[in-house]
This record gives sequence, structure tokens and C-alpha cells, in this order.
Amino acid sequence: MRHEEETAAIPIAEERLSVSKRPVERRVRIRTVTEEVPGSFTEELHSERVDIQHVAVERELTDFPEVRTEGDVTIIPVVEERLIVEKRLFLVEEVHVRRLDGVERIEQPVMLRRQRIEVDRHERQSEAEES
Repeated sequence: MRHEEETAAIPIAEERLSVSKRPVERRVRIRTVTEEVPGSFTEELHSERVDIQHVAVERELTDFPEVRTEGDVTIIPVVEERLIVEKRLFLVEEVHVRRLDGVERIEQPVMLRRQRIEVDRHERQSEAEES
């Protein structure tokens, strides 16, 4: 026998997704808050000092010296030019002085001053003598 084929309809359901967007008003409040929090830090601070000394040398040079470093000391030379005057003795002339003895009589008019004192005495007469 032959089977007849039976056909049956089976309903198939399908879901579909629909997505939509809509604006929504939301309010957001943002604020900053400052807090003081105690704290500490540790750091090494390096410092450097300089010690300046003036050292008198007083030495004659033939060339300008350069700045130099000896250990931890930087040496900066300070130079000056000096005019050197050399003295030498030269005999330029001689002055010869001769003493000559002689006698000469001269007469020269001069004004001499002299003071003298004169005394005049006036005696007052008494009234009886006057009459």
C-alpha cells in the first residue's frame, strides 16, 4: 500500500527587534570639594657654598697665566701691568767753587730809628696863687 503523504502546515513565529532612541533630559550636578589632608615629604636638598680668599703673590710674569683648578680650588689669576723705571747715575757736570779772600770797604746810607722820651710837667697852681 501506498502511503499518501499528508501535508500539514505548521505555523512558524518570528520575533523581530525594534530599537528606537528618544532623548531624555537628565540633570547632573558636578561640584568640587577641597579637602585638607595632612602629609609630609622627605627630600634631600643639596647646596654649595664658596669660600673666597685673596692670596697676595707679587711675582713678576712673562706671560698671562690661565685659570686653573687644583683639587676643589679654582684659581683665578689677577694681573696688572706695572711700569718699571730703572735709575742709573750719570755725571753730567761738576761745579767747582773756589774761595778767594779779599777786603772791600763799602759805605751805604741807611735810615736808623731811635726813640726818646720827652716829659713835660705842668703843675697845677693853687687857687690862692692864681689871685
